Amino acid sequence: MWHCRKLAAGPHGAVMRLVRTREIKRLVGSGDRIAEFTLPAVIAAVGLTAWDPTIVRLTAPPILVATSMAALGLGVAIWAWSVILILQNVPRHKLIIGGPYAWVKHPLYTAVALLVLPFGGVLLNTWLGVLIGAVLYLASRLFSPAEEEALARTFDGEWDRYVRHVRLAWL
Repeated sequence: MWHCRKLAAGPHGAVMRLVRTREIKRLVGSGDRIAEFTLPAVIAAVGLTAWDPTIVRLTAPPILVATSMAALGLGVAIWAWSVILILQNVPRHKLIIGGPYAWVKHPLYTAVALLVLPFGGVLLNTWLGVLIGAVLYLASRLFSPAEEEALARTFDGEWDRYVRHVRLAWL
């Protein structure tokens, strides 16, 4: 698949070049495979909710609601920070080692799977966020090794140094 990329603006307008979509793929990592793996759980959750909403209903005590609001806020902040770092660094072919990446190797996946989906589900009065979050986390653990191998090939010794210094590399 092809798309246009603006290279420069000149006296006669923008200079455009056709590039393969593969260049955009560099921004995706394992996200496409993780989404494909998680999609059946999402479809099942929607179907179960449509069939009988009482099955998925969760009535959370006030302390869990308060905790969920804090965890959801933290998860969204980590996710957004991770996305910004990806958009700033990946096109420049720079390894991201700071911010949330200093704590976990895949903060975007981890934040969504362990904070956003489960606690968002609680706030929506359903336990399905926990289920979908668990499936998403499993998918991230299954597909991250291939992404990490590609990063190791691309960044060589820099990747090895980074992995040794990540605080929660196992998460």
